Amino acid sequence: MAALSLVAGGIWPLSPLATGLGFLAAALLGFRTLGPRRVALCALLFSIGALRGAHALSTYDDTRFALRDAIGHPRRCAFTAEVDSSPVELHGSIGFLAEVSEADCEGVLLPAFRARVYGGPRELARGDVVSGVADFAPSQLFRNFGAADPRPAGVRSGAVASGGALSMTVESRSRGPLALVDRARAHVRSRIVATFPPLAVPMAKALVLGESDLDPDDDEAFRASGLSHLLAVSGTHLVFAVVSLVSALSFLLVRWEAFAASVRVARVAAALGVVLSLAYADFAGGSGSAFRAAYMLSVGFVVTACGRRPSAVRCLAASMLLGAALNPLVACDVSFLLSVAATAGLIGINPVFSRLTEAMKPRPVRWLMQSLGTTTSAMVPCVPLLSLLSSEIGLAGMLANVLAGPIGEACALPLCLAHAVVGFWPWLERGTAMAGGGALLIVRAIARLSAEQSGLRFALPVPSGFELSLVGALGVALLALKRGQWRRGLCAAGAAVLGLFALERAQKAAGTPGGSLAATVLDVGQGDSSLIDFPDGSLWLVDGGGFVGSPVDPGRTVILPELRARRRSRIDVMILSHPHPDHFTGLESVISSVEVGEFWDTGQGMAHGAGPIYARILARLRERGVPVRTPSELCGERRIRGVQVQVLSPCPGFRQELGANDNSFVIRLAWGEHAFLFTGDAEHEAEEALLAGGAPLRADFLKVGHHGSRTSSSPAFLDAVGPSVATMGTGVRNRFGHPHQTTLEKLSSRNIAALRSDRHGAVRLQTDGATLAVVTVADGR
Repeated sequence: MAALSLVAGGIWPLSPLATGLGFLAAALLGFRTLGPRRVALCALLFSIGALRGAHALSTYDDTRFALRDAIGHPRRCAFTAEVDSSPVELHGSIGFLAEVSEADCEGVLLPAFRARVYGGPRELARGDVVSGVADFAPSQLFRNFGAADPRPAGVRSGAVASGGALSMTVESRSRGPLALVDRARAHVRSRIVATFPPLAVPMAKALVLGESDLDPDDDEAFRASGLSHLLAVSGTHLVFAVVSLVSALSFLLVRWEAFAASVRVARVAAALGVVLSLAYADFAGGSGSAFRAAYMLSVGFVVTACGRRPSAVRCLAASMLLGAALNPLVACDVSFLLSVAATAGLIGINPVFSRLTEAMKPRPVRWLMQSLGTTTSAMVPCVPLLSLLSSEIGLAGMLANVLAGPIGEACALPLCLAHAVVGFWPWLERGTAMAGGGALLIVRAIARLSAEQSGLRFALPVPSGFELSLVGALGVALLALKRGQWRRGLCAAGAAVLGLFALERAQKAAGTPGGSLAATVLDVGQGDSSLIDFPDGSLWLVDGGGFVGSPVDPGRTVILPELRARRRSRIDVMILSHPHPDHFTGLESVISSVEVGEFWDTGQGMAHGAGPIYARILARLRERGVPVRTPSELCGERRIRGVQVQVLSPCPGFRQELGANDNSFVIRLAWGEHAFLFTGDAEHEAEEALLAGGAPLRADFLKVGHHGSRTSSSPAFLDAVGPSVATMGTGVRNRFGHPHQTTLEKLSSRNIAALRSDRHGAVRLQTDGATLAVVTVADGR
């Protein structure tokens, strides 16, 4: 309870009401078992965790905003920095965290900051001092209502900027222990690449070094099959690697008679085990799960070194306390929580399965049932957390774990670890690489086969903060049970199930607001995407965001998580304002994942082409039988589900002499006394045509054209619209300087609240026809 209290307190700044109510429920449920003094101690630890979490977030925000305001847009910088994290290889390039001490960015001198740098020599190590030239920009954080807050990940890394190095020189090399670990990692990485079968190389790197460099299809297959844990550095790795070494060390020391006669060999070996545990976790990539397991194992070794017998439950609690002490937001590290949940399941649930199956015959049936019991014990507590990572869970995954688990843990893991230390014997190195690679390829085949069994999969809704708090309270209630109180446990579980059902109904109702018109302008960075809720519960999507050259898919990163949080699986109308990548890129993954009623397109892309992504969007729409409607049938005014919908431009169709921006859809939605105006990237020519044609432009909300560029939002147009609120889809990494200062000045002089996605995150506007409410994800600074 002490560990849970400190860990949970860190979440309070992100979700105060849900976390506070969850802790209160847990304290009440555990009061009879703990007593008033222990409950008071837990309340104190919860408060300390909350204060530390709030301070960490505030400090990170201050640092991030200071860097953002100093650098402005992305700049090319001459820099000097110290490598501060183990370099990892992703997609053929080295990446690492660096403490940048000096940076001259096109004449702008930046204060010291921490950045994630991509590129550089492969032999880099922590403590090395480097200099070079890189394109630095502030870190892009997508902040939306339906997605997890991205700041805790930023707090963990400390990075407030990122960039690719164009050139880099190593000024001095470190000779410290951390540098030695990194050079050993680089050597092992190079030998894996040189000796393993090519298809197995990414899996071997994940298993030994903790580097997530899987092919996207393989990554999806491992996630869908529930086998990702076989490639993650976890307690199993440490038990196999460290406990094996400690046992071997004890075996050797016992045979040194003079030494064994003067000291307790087991205590000495256990003391060395503490160092080995932490060193191995660092060598294996230093993930949250790796260090959580290392902390637990280290505590067990410390207790053994002191001559006592370790308790699994107390070692687990101590590892949680250590994790929370070192990282106040450790509760936001899903890998850490999954490690805790799986270990708790193995400690608390697996013994029950073992007792139930120990008398089964024949032996193969007993082994199969015990394997299923172990898999189930580890998986059940993880389900609420897995729902944060994946939208589905498959029953085939349980069988896949039974089949792949022994191969991965008993064959692939020891062979891959042995490969790392037998390089002095070339034929043995090649042999372990082929055998270990073969085992990994078998695991890969099982993962792909399991992922293909779509009929054995069911959807997982992403849990709300209240639902997670209720699950946590249930866990505390079960922990507080004494022997023989199974009836009370069943009552608690039944009450929790009923509570979850009620909360899920409430969450679904909140995701389908009725009786009002609401527009949610999503934060997709330098691009546009908006969801519109109609009074009858139908949902429209205008644009899908995206940016040329960016590896980020806003459909998967932003739009689909938002829909999943709302429990929505259908978009009634999908609108592409105009065929530019920063408006259509995210639509491809959305069309593949949800039902679409109809698609609106200006027709310009169909006539002249707009690249391969746009072509794939049209092909996917044809495959699914989605009707595509163009301005010739949309222009004019109509009532759609009680809302006055006016397609104002381009009418009666796109104009050949104008570019895509000035052929953007301009759509006005009116409900009662209030109206919203969406303008795509319409610029001055489109605005002048609308003004000359006497189009009805008056609206309370304006989605500013072309991301706040000086080429849009003329004074006459703003006066004709007369909005009180305007939004701009701008990213901190855009090189165009959007929004331009002239646009901001025009908005400010008319007392129009200018809400920017790079500063305010997502914006939600809601009207019942008489009043207008505006909410942002974050206050701007």
